[in-house]
Amino acid sequence: MELTAARKKVVVFDYGFGNIRSAERALAHVGAEVEITRDYDRAMNADGLLVPGVGAFAACMRGLKNARGDWVVGRRLAGGRPVMGICVGMQILFARGIEHGVETEGLDEWPGTVGPLKADVVPHMGWNTVEAPEGSRLFAGQDADARYYFVHSYAVHAWELETTNPHIAAPRVTWARHGEPFVAAVENGPLWATQFHPEKSGDAGAQLLTNWIKTL
Repeated sequence: MELTAARKKVVVFDYGFGNIRSAERALAHVGAEVEITRDYDRAMNADGLLVPGVGAFAACMRGLKNARGDWVVGRRLAGGRPVMGICVGMQILFARGIEHGVETEGLDEWPGTVGPLKADVVPHMGWNTVEAPEGSRLFAGQDADARYYFVHSYAVHAWELETTNPHIAAPRVTWARHGEPFVAAVENGPLWATQFHPEKSGDAGAQLLTNWIKTL
């Protein structure tokens, strides 16, 4: 599959948590100009900001705040500048995370709680399909049976953001199932996110990253 994307500048935000080199390679593969940095000005001025994340919710939040990443994300979104979160980088966009009974405040860009997966086998590790909504731009051109690579023990189990303004497009929420349904991806104006790892999802992930870059 030949992939093309406009040569946009994407910053992978380096705050100590995330597969930044894998993300860098995947973005470069689909034509983006990629920089790994935590520099505030560079992150603010990039066409797109990618926020990765692996490990514990609380640790990621501490690392992000220490690197002023919470300011970067908030200010970019306030100006309508695209941000994409991956794995725990998606989870911290929600209001709170609960791990081992400890509640940690997230960025609160979306209401909702990240909690433990209830399944026979945890973590959810491996390839899985998703149920993307009609009109999804993130999953445009993807086959319905395309599989994406997941590695996680926690997830968001309910979408709580209500959109009542008819002039504002409602977020598009993609679901997956491992023991129970959970949020696998969100498209909400300039803020997009995936629970799975597109940078580890082969051609399907490359197409997804291409779709994001085309919106920058």
